[in-house]
Amino acid sequence: MINKQLINPKSIVVVGGSNDVSKPGGKVLKNLIDGDYKGKLYVANLKETEVQGIKSYQNPIDLPDVELAIIAIAAKFIFDVIKILTEQKNTKAFVIISAGFSEESEEGKMLEQKIVGQINKYNGALIGPNCIGVLTPNYHGVFTKPIPWLVPKGCDFISGSGATACFIMEAGIPKGLTFANVLSVGNSAQMGVEEILQYLDENFDPQKSSKVKLLYIETINNPLLLLKHTSSLIRKGCKIAAIKSGTTEAGSRAASSHTGALASSDIAVDALFRKSGIVRCDGIEELISVGSVFMHPELKGKKIAVITHAGGPGVMLADALSNGGLEVPPIKGDYANELKKRLFPGSSVENPIDFLATGTADQLATIIDYVDNKFDHIDAMVVIFGTPGLVPINDVYEVLDAKMKSSRKPIYPVLPSVHTAEQAVGEFLSKGRINFPDEVPLGKALAKVYFTPKPQPDTIILPDINKVKIRSVISQSDSGYLPPVAVQELLDASRIPRSGEAVVKTIDEARQAADKLGYPVVMKVIGPLHKSDVGGVVLNIEDRETVEKEFERMIKIKDVTAILVQPMLSGIELFTGAKFEPKFGHIVLCGMGGIFIEVFKDVQSALAPAGTEEAKLMIKNLKCYKIFEGVRGQEGVSVNKFADIIVKVSALLNAAPEIMEMDLNPLLGKGDKIVAVDARVRIEK
Repeated sequence: MINKQLINPKSIVVVGGSNDVSKPGGKVLKNLIDGDYKGKLYVANLKETEVQGIKSYQNPIDLPDVELAIIAIAAKFIFDVIKILTEQKNTKAFVIISAGFSEESEEGKMLEQKIVGQINKYNGALIGPNCIGVLTPNYHGVFTKPIPWLVPKGCDFISGSGATACFIMEAGIPKGLTFANVLSVGNSAQMGVEEILQYLDENFDPQKSSKVKLLYIETINNPLLLLKHTSSLIRKGCKIAAIKSGTTEAGSRAASSHTGALASSDIAVDALFRKSGIVRCDGIEELISVGSVFMHPELKGKKIAVITHAGGPGVMLADALSNGGLEVPPIKGDYANELKKRLFPGSSVENPIDFLATGTADQLATIIDYVDNKFDHIDAMVVIFGTPGLVPINDVYEVLDAKMKSSRKPIYPVLPSVHTAEQAVGEFLSKGRINFPDEVPLGKALAKVYFTPKPQPDTIILPDINKVKIRSVISQSDSGYLPPVAVQELLDASRIPRSGEAVVKTIDEARQAADKLGYPVVMKVIGPLHKSDVGGVVLNIEDRETVEKEFERMIKIKDVTAILVQPMLSGIELFTGAKFEPKFGHIVLCGMGGIFIEVFKDVQSALAPAGTEEAKLMIKNLKCYKIFEGVRGQEGVSVNKFADIIVKVSALLNAAPEIMEMDLNPLLGKGDKIVAVDARVRIEK
């Protein structure tokens, strides 16, 4: 766990500190000196008595007590040094920059574990190995650049990759993004992103702590710990955005070779992030854009005014906002006419508000005042203002800064002339402002932030189901796919509605079942996974003769053990189910059913347990959601009823964690009636 010696050490030793600043040990020492570290600074170097003006101890045994050790020597020598520091020098915090551990070999992994064991024995904290180090306002313990402006209200940034941390800072700093603390966890031998978030949560100070957290994650070792502390931080007023890489097979190989990380299922990551309220980003530029949006006042509604003096960028931004689900609504009426008269002829105020290339700072101020005070249906505004280089535009950016201070509605600045107006943009940024040089990433980021749901409640209320019956079915069943009778019992015990059905093994049983259920009926084979592919599903059977004929044909299909007979029902085909994902637990899924789930791949997921509101959100996020409302005269499906079934599936998983896979496909829905027509359940005991 992070301790005070890691965050604010009173003394630091750089083991491997060098006069050669092209080496990690030399550069980290130089960064500490240049960063004006206030504590006692030591060096341990076998060959030197003085390094960069600092006394060097050739034998670590001769060092005085020291709180933090930053280590940049060959991996094979590190354990012996740490043994001396922990046992004789009262050292409680370690940052191991060196590589050559679990990311490289099994031997390296064993050495890494040995080091962690030694540090844990003395209640120490370890960052790394194989990392760039730690940046806090107290010390610059990294061997890399850039070193950003560290301010309390900047972003806390945690990265599983040192190089990526550098690239993200490189991308953010020129735009005005500031940082509070930067921690590169490398191999996460003792502490990963989750443990650092735990520390930030448990030590959160509403007055002093940063309220923006940016994450680059290559492995999630403890999803539940991540969920607990990210959702807690967000409830405390923080905003969190993350990149999770290594979710494909190729990405997994790359991540593993880089930091010893293993990929997690992408669908599980999506479910985890949604449940916790994390904004998931696809790359560096999007993470920077989302983080920059976080640093502005929160967007409370989805109606945006686009203010521009250049038509093209305004159109592109309007497209990006609209495509993301936000709105650029028309601006009309008396106030609109009044505003237009105060602008140059040819200006447009309909939204985008285009006040032409000749627009002035005073006109921009007037437009912002009208949007802020008179256009009540507008929730926020984006101001696009660059220059062709004809006249200075410092006055425009001064007005923009002043209005951002006074406006009730958020203002997001797009200043694209970062070269031509470099001086004016720089002056704007020096006031603590952030620039979005490209309007399209801003539009996408605003939409992503706005539509990311808030964290789900800590306690999920699940429906009352017959847990005693469910446990009885599971205890009497073997691992593998459950027989239809057992599946039916689980559905009934969970109060999940299902169609009447019968499992038959003889032609007489088939005939009797069809007569009892009532024609028309459906016949399906039991055994093969994909029934339709082997001719194992027959619909709309109207008479006994067809039942007999189809039974004789279907029972001969390879791997068929029996035939399922059901009444022929109609409705929209739906799907819900679940899968167990190692580390994450159960993932609940929903979407369109039948063959459409494979064709459209329109599926939403949630980390179990999923409550009612989360289930409804899953349904409403489906691309096919309009079908639930009814289209072209076809009756829709009750969202409440479908959500109820999803929550009951979640309750079943809670009662029977042995379930590894579960498919209710299809469910047939029409209005308020939804019934399970086919179901498969696989357990592992």
